[in-house]
Parts: sequence; structure tokens; C-alpha cells
Amino acid sequence: MNFRKIFILIFLQLITFVYSGNLLAEIIKEIKISGNSRLSESTIKLFAELEIGQNLNQNELNETLIKLYKTGYFKNVKFNFENGFLSIDIIENPIIEKILISGVKNKNLLGNLNKTVKKIEKYPYTEEKIEQQKNIILNIVKNDGFFFATVIPKISFNENGTLIIEYIFNLKDRAKIKNIKFTGDKKFKTSKLKNLILSEESRPWKFLSQNIFINEERINIDLNLLSSFYKNKGYYNINIKSSNAKIKDSNDFELIFNIDSGKKYFFNDLTLNLSDDYDKRNFSKLEKLMKELKGDVYSLNLIKKITSEIDNIVLLKEYVFINILYDEKTVEPDKINIDFYFSENEKTFVDRINILGNYYTEEKVIRNSLLIDEGDPFNEILFNKSINNLKSKNIFKTVQSNVKKSEVDNKNKILNILVEEKPTGEIAAGFGTGTAGSTLFGSIKELNYLGKGLNLEANLSLSDEEIKGLFSINNPNFRNTDRSFYTTVQSTVSDFMSSSGYKNTRTGFEFGTGFEQYQDLNIRLGLSNYYEKLETSNLATEEKKKQEGDYFENLFSYSLFLNKLNQKFQPTDGYSASFSQTLPIYSDDKAVENQFRAARYYSINEDLILSAQFLLATVNSLDDNVRVSKRVYIPASRLRGFESGSIGPKDGNQYIGGNYGTAVNFNTTLPNLLKEFENLDFNLFLDLANLWHVDYDDSLDSNKLRSSFGISANWFTPVGPLSFSYAIPLTEAKSDKTENFRFQIGTSF
Repeated sequence: MNFRKIFILIFLQLITFVYSGNLLAEIIKEIKISGNSRLSESTIKLFAELEIGQNLNQNELNETLIKLYKTGYFKNVKFNFENGFLSIDIIENPIIEKILISGVKNKNLLGNLNKTVKKIEKYPYTEEKIEQQKNIILNIVKNDGFFFATVIPKISFNENGTLIIEYIFNLKDRAKIKNIKFTGDKKFKTSKLKNLILSEESRPWKFLSQNIFINEERINIDLNLLSSFYKNKGYYNINIKSSNAKIKDSNDFELIFNIDSGKKYFFNDLTLNLSDDYDKRNFSKLEKLMKELKGDVYSLNLIKKITSEIDNIVLLKEYVFINILYDEKTVEPDKINIDFYFSENEKTFVDRINILGNYYTEEKVIRNSLLIDEGDPFNEILFNKSINNLKSKNIFKTVQSNVKKSEVDNKNKILNILVEEKPTGEIAAGFGTGTAGSTLFGSIKELNYLGKGLNLEANLSLSDEEIKGLFSINNPNFRNTDRSFYTTVQSTVSDFMSSSGYKNTRTGFEFGTGFEQYQDLNIRLGLSNYYEKLETSNLATEEKKKQEGDYFENLFSYSLFLNKLNQKFQPTDGYSASFSQTLPIYSDDKAVENQFRAARYYSINEDLILSAQFLLATVNSLDDNVRVSKRVYIPASRLRGFESGSIGPKDGNQYIGGNYGTAVNFNTTLPNLLKEFENLDFNLFLDLANLWHVDYDDSLDSNKLRSSFGISANWFTPVGPLSFSYAIPLTEAKSDKTENFRFQIGTSF
């Protein structure tokens, strides 16, 4: 019953009252209810808020009529009030016994529809309610790509007066995105902008992706993503409009983003406003940073970096109900002042946390990443850090959130978290060619196995003389805690019998745990057990023959990792450092292994990123010489232009590794190279490395700096991203084996 009908009924009721002369207030002496079958008289009186002895006039009676219609339980209500006798004659709306969905085969879509329609089961039927729900579920279907779908509600009455509603869908074909265009003053490559958004162009190899279908909610997210990107590049007044138009004679659409970037803005004065309640010494480093930012390009990321630093200081002081705010003001044609200040919030708590959009990922995987729980004091800082934790898992394309007031208590909060899942599987394969032949390698990864957040990885490397295999499982939230648990099984068979007179087989497993001890500082602890067998022939060196036999290893390892990068994957700013050590426990092997890594990223402008990486690895034995399998080798990725494991000390014709190794890598993007090829990105690199010292014979040392210079490229092809590099050795030893070209191709699933 809509309000127009209610108004008409009230008007007719009013005429009746006027005609009967009942315009003045009277005391209710008796209430008689008729026509009810399911609802009791007491329930109806409760809805009407009427009781004997109450004064009742015409206006109050009209209000009562509205109250009864608003419950949705009544199709018709008639009043007759005369000489204190009130009669209420009603006709009840039937109850919705069951709601069915037909014409939908997709399990995920069907599940969403059922979840929505079940909300009104066992409630009274009204035409308006069904029409409203029809529009809601039709929008759900359209947002799943069925843009031209229709739905017809079919109503069947049961003998007991209840009814069954069946929504009959005609989905038709899904509306695909045939093309994505960026018009106007776009400033950046189309390929870069396409990689930023969720929506994707329909291609045969993307048959598993949901992002190729028209979805209004997804397009709105795309607009926000593009806007944030431009604002991070200084375009403060960015304005982006989207439109989609149906292409003739098909169900395909063209998605167009019209971009008005405006001019680039720069930071002017950044000010931190502190009250006397705060120790200004705690913020001295931060204020220095803010002064240094004057004149830099405006960026939302830099503002977030400042607020994050403020958050860290505030958290240390346990200011739970403190909110960090900032005001922006343009002061010159292209400059902006930023004022940061604290706002003390009223003590509020988290009533409920809603997780949305996780059709594949289990809800507990998301909740385990949150630093705040239902019933906790609401802390915006911890909530924002929780959202960053979810983003760092790399299993969601986007993570969005909002905070709303609780329906129960306006002071408390309801936290909504909306995730957009993405393909988390990856297959990669490739080969390298060098002076010693070719190497084939392949890998398969899954970051969200069975939706449980489990990380699985398997890889295999094949060459003429060596086979390497590895399989690992990592649970980032073991038993619903913030600790990870991992296990790895690996095996290596190195057969150099024909060339160097030995064969080495090494097989074993490792398991351990990891956790965050302090902010951005992670600790990893592990135990491992390995079996190794070394076989030799007459061609082997004397040292190899001494090491022939079976070995059992029981090892303990730990690592410390400090992460100050702006993002976990493809960082553009910040630094990281790690130290790891492996120690023998009860083992035939007494080697102590150490490794230190560091990286620094720096962004010059939008597309020019500089980076430097450092590696230092050492191994020494507590009782004897280090076995060949435990010595340090420079990874191929650290010294391009040289074959993996084919530099450094040699015993005869065999590379035996060293006790010490180091590598330094410099890299810069080349944003202006071949701009006409929008799917092609280039990088220029310089690699430096050294491998030296052999404990049993100093004469075998090869303490010479190796270096190479080259170019690498990432090409986003229809079958997946293709990576290749070409390197030219600059300095090398006569015994080194070079490898100029290497490539890899892979795709997500």
C-alpha cells in the first residue's frame, strides 16, 4: 500500500467521521477488532497504540491509520468510532512464505540474489515491497554484466493464505567492454591508465575475468582510482567523467573516460598544529620532513605518509580517541598550503564489521588481517592500518572502506570493508641462453588457495647439468593468529660427472613461523632438515673426493626484515633491509650462513623511478672446509650478462663458489623510449658483483669485480606479460661464462 492510497483512505475515513459527527475527542470505552486471522487483537492494539480510557480525536485516529498501514501487515483498514465504541475492521496482507529465483545458473550470482530476496521471506506482501526488491535484484544482475536482463515476478497463493514469489529472469547475453578509451588531457600512456583501473577490455584469454563486463559500481571505483592517481602526480583539480555507449549490432560497449587534468600543483607551507598537551620534541623529525617538502609536487601519497608518521607517534602514546585531520588551501596559482591538526573524538566503540565482495576468499582471512575487532574502541589509525594490511596481501585488486554510525547507538561505529578480488594464480616460463647452453625454468604460484589465504608455489629449473625443484606452502594467519607458518620441500640434482667428476643430490624440507615484532619489523624463525649425497669420479678434485659421502643436516635459521617501502609490490619510494642467518644444531654440516640485503627506491617524477639494491652473503664452517653445495653463488638476477653459477673461483675446470659474495644493482626506468608502443616499458640497469675466497686453497681465489650494463623490457602481450633483458659484460674474468639474453613469459589466472 503506497502513501497515495493511504491518503485516499484517510480522506474517505475523514468524510465518514464528518458525516457521522464524530469530530470531537471522545473516551474509548470499548475496542472491537474484526477481520484478523493471523494477528491477535493484542498485537493489532499494540500496532495502533490504542487502549480503553484513552481520549481519541479525529487527528489521532488518522495518525493511527497511518501507523497501521506502515507496518505492511494490512491491505485495508476501516474505523468506526461512535459513542466511545471503536470498531476496527481489517484485511490482512498475505505472508510471503518463500521466494524463488529461476533463469540464473551462475552460482555466485545466484547466491547473491538469494541472500537479498530471503530478507523479506516470512514478512507481509505488498506490491510496493516486491517492486522495490525487483529493482534491487535487477541492479545486482546488471552489475554482474547482464546489462539487458529482465525479470518478472510470478506470484502463487497457497491454501493457507500465504504466497510464493518466483522471480523469473531472462538474462540475455552479458554486456562486454569491447574497448576502453581515455580522452581529453590524459597526460599518461593509455596502457598505464588501463592498468590502474578494474575494468578490462574483453579478450579471449580473459574468459575467467569478471572485470570485462559492464558494471556501474566498478566504473565508479575506476573513477576514484584514476582521480587518486592524478592527485598523487600533482593534479589537484583533476576532473574525470565516464560514459559508455552501446556499439551497434552487438552487446559490446565502449567505455570512455574523459579527463580534464588541469595544471600541476606544488606544496607550499606544511604546518603541524600541536596543542600544549603534546610534547613537540616527539614531532621534530616530522616537522623537518614537512619543511623539506616545500616546492615538491603535490601528492596524496606524501600527505598520507605524513599522517602515517603522525599516527605512529600517536599510537606510541596510546591516544586511542584521536583523529588526524588536515586542511588544504590554494594560496598561489599552483601552490597549496596543508595544515595538519588533531581532533579528539568522543569515545566510540565498534559495533559491527561488515565484510563485502569476498565471493571466493573466506571471511576469516580478511578478519585475521584486521588490527581492530568488534567491541574494541574505535581507532581510525588502527583501522587504516588494517586496510593497508589487506592491500599488502596482494589477493585483492582494490580494498575500500567506510565508517558509519551504528543503528543501535549513534555514538558507536559500523565498519564496512569492500574488497574486489583478483586472479591470484600465476604461471611463468622462460629460458636463458649462454656460452654453456640453455636453461629452462617454470613456476606456478597461487596466493589465495581455496580462498583461505594460503600461498602455494612450485618451480622447476632444467639445464644440461642440473635439475632444481621446489614446493612451498605459507599460511600468513596460522590458526587465525597474526603469525605465519610455512613449509618448503626442495630438491637439487647437480650432475657434473662428465665435466668435473662429481654428482651432488640434496633433498630436504624446512618449516617455520613469521611475525611482526615491531612496526614494519618482521621476524622469521625456521628449522630445516636435509639429506645430501656427494658422489665423485677420477675427474673430481682432491677436495671433492674428501667430501664424498652422505650428510644429514639439522639447521636453525632466523631473519629480520625492515620494510619502509611505499608499497609491497612494484615500489616507487622508500627502503627495505634484511638480515638472515642459518646455524647448525645437530648436523654433519657445521657451516654458518649469513646474508644481508638492502634496497632503496626514489621517484624523480611520474614515470622516472631510480632504484639501488645491495647483497652481501657469507658462509664459514666451524670445523672444516665449506662443502661445495653450501658455498656462495651470485644469483643470475643480480648479475645479468653472466650465466648463473659460472663466475668466481675455479678448481680445475669447475666453478666452486666462494665464501663471500656481494652484488650491487642500479636501475632506472626509461619513460620516453618508444612512447608510441604503449604496452612496452623499458629499464636501464648496471650490475656489479664479486665472488671471492675459498677456505681450503687461497690460490684459487678470483677477487675480481664483474660488471654488466644492459636494457630490460616488459611487454604486455595478449598471452601475458613478456620480460626480456639484454646485457653486455663490462668487466669479467677469463674463466667466466657469459649470457647476454634472457626472457620470461607468464600470465595470471
